Amino acid sequence: MSPEDLVAGRTGRHCLALPSNRLGLYLALRHWCSPGQRVLMSPISADEILFLVLAAGLHPVIAPVSPADGNIDPAAADLATVDAVLTTNLYGLPDRVSAFAGKVLIEDVAHGIETTVGGRPLGTFGVAGVYSFSKHPGAGSGGAIVAESRSDLRELERERDRLLLPEVFANEVYSVLTSAARNAALRLGLVRPALKLARALRMEEPREGYRIDPRPGDVRLAAKHAPDLAAFDSWVRADLHDYRTRRGRLSRWYQSRRLRALPGQRERRIAGVRLLAGLPTAAAAVRDHLDQPLFRVPLLVSDRDAAIAELERHGVATGYLYDPPYDDYLPEFIEASPAPEVARWWGRHVLPVDPLYALRALPVVRTLGPAPPVAP
Repeated sequence: MSPEDLVAGRTGRHCLALPSNRLGLYLALRHWCSPGQRVLMSPISADEILFLVLAAGLHPVIAPVSPADGNIDPAAADLATVDAVLTTNLYGLPDRVSAFAGKVLIEDVAHGIETTVGGRPLGTFGVAGVYSFSKHPGAGSGGAIVAESRSDLRELERERDRLLLPEVFANEVYSVLTSAARNAALRLGLVRPALKLARALRMEEPREGYRIDPRPGDVRLAAKHAPDLAAFDSWVRADLHDYRTRRGRLSRWYQSRRLRALPGQRERRIAGVRLLAGLPTAAAAVRDHLDQPLFRVPLLVSDRDAAIAELERHGVATGYLYDPPYDDYLPEFIEASPAPEVARWWGRHVLPVDPLYALRALPVVRTLGPAPPVAP
């Protein structure tokens, strides 16, 4: 079965395959929102998501987040002042989707392809759900967008095809091989040599400070062209230069193979979630989702840098740490959160642990001290 058939079968919605989650989010924002509209979004997410909102010509309204899960806290947000909501479902913990009824809801399900709410998959509550195949499935590339209406999907497909760049077979081979090697290194606990090799091969882009240099002056110039994805390409493409390059048969075969493997990992993931949920450092919401095969289990610890180094020595990779919240990243281009302290606290202290490797991580994480209480 094709990747889109597998996702459509899981969600019961019409599905369009994409080269990346990033392109899908841009397509959804452009299709369901009009330039100038206000989009409520979490301050804790990958830097490129903010640039996708700006590229779509929209105004980012930064939400307060809950200390329990790092997701939007709808009770503390002024929903009456926004036109649309972009959820994050951080580390697979679900946003409170029912609280956003009446708003255009676009679900970023990059971390939540396996999460359900009331037995219903994330990504099926809003007008669109956008998935990533490089997160849970570990396919290295690819994504999908799902929608209820076939006519919406046809329009999305036309716009996708307009933005796609031609496939490059050599790049596909490289992507599949490096993804397979990365997955093998994780299974075998060869994290430290794998990280050294990745850095030697420049698979990780060099950085000073922020993962993506914000360059406010350049953003100001790019914003004059919005909506326009090309104007923001230098930010959106960070660490994934082929985010809008068409995928061929090899990539699609590999994506399908990785997606089909997910059900076989489910029980092991849930067992890891339950094991890590018993730690005093586990985020409070983890204990409310012990039946979910989360992408990562967020722990909130006092000395994260030392913990990351020690986990690497035990063969456990730690990724998906985000730069300081958007309030502190590009303040002149956003409407600031009314309560940014919780997001800053999460940004400083969260340690996401892969539940598939919970047993390997346990000797390290069980010794970690909890993060200090969040400032009032």
